[in-house]
Amino acid sequence: MLIGVPKEIKNHEYRVGLTTASVAELVASGHSLLVETNAGMGIGLSDQDYIDAGAQIAANADEVFRQVDMVVKVKEPQPEECKKLRPGQILFTYLHLAPDLEQAKLLLESGVTAIAYETVVDSLGSLPLLAPMSEVAGRLAVQAGAHCLEKAQGGAGVLLGGVPGVAPAKVLVIGGGVVGENSATMAVGLGAEVTILDRSLPRLRQLNSQFGNSAKVLYSTPQTLEQLALEADLVIGAVLIPGASAPRLLSEQQVKRMKPGAVIVDVAIDQGGCFETSRATTHQDPTYKVGEVVHYCVANIPGAVPRTSAFALNNATLPYVLSIANLGVAGALRRDAGLLQGLNVKDGMITCSAVAEALNLPYVAADQALQEIAAA
Repeated sequence: MLIGVPKEIKNHEYRVGLTTASVAELVASGHSLLVETNAGMGIGLSDQDYIDAGAQIAANADEVFRQVDMVVKVKEPQPEECKKLRPGQILFTYLHLAPDLEQAKLLLESGVTAIAYETVVDSLGSLPLLAPMSEVAGRLAVQAGAHCLEKAQGGAGVLLGGVPGVAPAKVLVIGGGVVGENSATMAVGLGAEVTILDRSLPRLRQLNSQFGNSAKVLYSTPQTLEQLALEADLVIGAVLIPGASAPRLLSEQQVKRMKPGAVIVDVAIDQGGCFETSRATTHQDPTYKVGEVVHYCVANIPGAVPRTSAFALNNATLPYVLSIANLGVAGALRRDAGLLQGLNVKDGMITCSAVAEALNLPYVAADQALQEIAAA
């Protein structure tokens, strides 16, 4: 199979879909790689590094999209990239379609077979291709929040961990999944007063066992959430409904009642955000204020540390790329029910129920779409 890696064009996105180590393994399995020039420069990988790994270098993105059987990316295709996709081609990347009707319509029009990293599941029901970036985003959320709390950034001028004789900042983490766990780990490590909210009792027990007395672990109710948010210096939104739009947990009026100079970091912004006041920002212009509350809602948080992120992501995605390349998309989807759940778009059909519901678009079950792939 001919596999293509275009350079990412989202604002301040420096990650790359395949590292040279991944390229070398794919080449060893008999596949060909076409990598856009300078695609890996953001993580310190040159064109010569890719050539040494066995890839060919394309002069531009048009050349990649025009020739390859499968496109492997990191972020969702931008409108100009969607228009380069074609029927029969495979797209393997993060999509986050639920809050993005424009992208969904363009992918439907393209006829591409699009598999979304964020809805692939493993044998345990977890999200193996979302987890590494959730780990990075969770840790970075605390770094970003601590920076935004500085007075020069519009924050209250509070040091996250305090100092002897001065209380530390209060950090509220909403959601106890991978993002929330990693956010809490970082905040606890910096000496903050941390509370984690979740609605899964088994998960609350796990988190309580993990953190002990270093963090409060509480069941989330609207009343508890509001009370803690109004007391917090830093609120991290870390909720996830796989494939679907994030639930809105705090209204605009509640946000405006938070402490002056408090900070919100919405890690769920890729799925639309979990606060009514959230809107996507970029690394170039990451924050804005609603009332006196600073909002950090960067839609590609792990892009701030692209080298760490790209290698972590490739560790997770490479086995799936190999499977699709070795077996073909129909064979790989038929073999792996968890990968089949990653199928979001096929030949003009939405094949993820959560996406179809969020966008009010017709839905075709992924297994039905798989039968059509096999028959083609």
